[in-house]
Amino acid sequence: MWRPATAARWLPRCLQEVAARGASTAGRRPQEVFDRRAKLLQRERAAASAEVDRFDFLKEEVGYRVADRVLDVARRMEVAVDLGSGRGWVTRHLMEESVGRLTAIELSPGLLEQAPLPEGIDVQRLAMDMDGGELPFADDSVDLVTSCLAMHWVNDLPGVFREVQRVLKPDGVFIGAMFGGDTLVELRVALQLAQLEREGGLAPRVSPFVTVQDLGSLLSGAGLTMLTIDTDDLKVRYPTILPLLGDLRGMGETSAAINRQLHLHRETLLAANAVYGDLYGEQGGEGQEDMVLPATFQVYYWIGWNPDPTQPRALKPQKSDVSLQDLYRLDEIAEQKGVVDIGTDPKD
Repeated sequence: MWRPATAARWLPRCLQEVAARGASTAGRRPQEVFDRRAKLLQRERAAASAEVDRFDFLKEEVGYRVADRVLDVARRMEVAVDLGSGRGWVTRHLMEESVGRLTAIELSPGLLEQAPLPEGIDVQRLAMDMDGGELPFADDSVDLVTSCLAMHWVNDLPGVFREVQRVLKPDGVFIGAMFGGDTLVELRVALQLAQLEREGGLAPRVSPFVTVQDLGSLLSGAGLTMLTIDTDDLKVRYPTILPLLGDLRGMGETSAAINRQLHLHRETLLAANAVYGDLYGEQGGEGQEDMVLPATFQVYYWIGWNPDPTQPRALKPQKSDVSLQDLYRLDEIAEQKGVVDIGTDPKD
């Protein structure tokens, strides 16, 4: 069984030094939104739960969809990296026909240890924080980088995307998924209104998310081209707000914002449940009279390619020498320009 302490022997000394430099600079960023240590503790707590498998449903589904996009690439990628690998949300679905060697990078050693190994693929596991540091790979050395629902906790997204572009080979591909701006919008509204009513003010309870426009700008700003971004809204329905909060805790997805409020008053929680039901409640399925509360998880999927001269390029805009206002004079213009109407063969 793999142990985090043994990860060092899988990496050459030079790569260990790069990883160490990344860890040493993690605390010197000018702006931080998320507490990465708190996120590590939350994910370790989730990994230690005896019911950890029960909370896999959402990330398992998104990881499968990311892996399916990898399978759509019509070539075998010898060197792959999975960022924020978790319990192998993407890696468990990869096949040896698509990937040769894989490095799984994850903040939480506990989650990483539980990831199943895909058959036929040489897998190395590395527990490290990718936020604010250098990825332990040489320039132009990786064919594929994947990521599944880990980037929304990263403080330095531009830095991570630049690192991905640096390590990708020419014509290498970056395929991933992250939560989008409308994720848990119902919960956010319910908590804000409940806090205004019961506490007379607002405190952040749900961490911020990027918009699809921001994601496109970040990817293109990192130097990736031929971008494809699509969105998907996944809805999970709960009888009350409590099971939703329980699932978020079990997934390790509770708020890690630095300015987060650590405690939620009981009265505020009860008020939020009532507001949630009034604004967003839905009738249960057929034969069920009880109301259910929908929780939206908006997911952005992207594919970005590292530039290469062999890639297809858009044609230059074509310019016509005939104005649209002269369409009625086409016969006259054709005669002036010497264009001949071939017509049809009388023998046809």
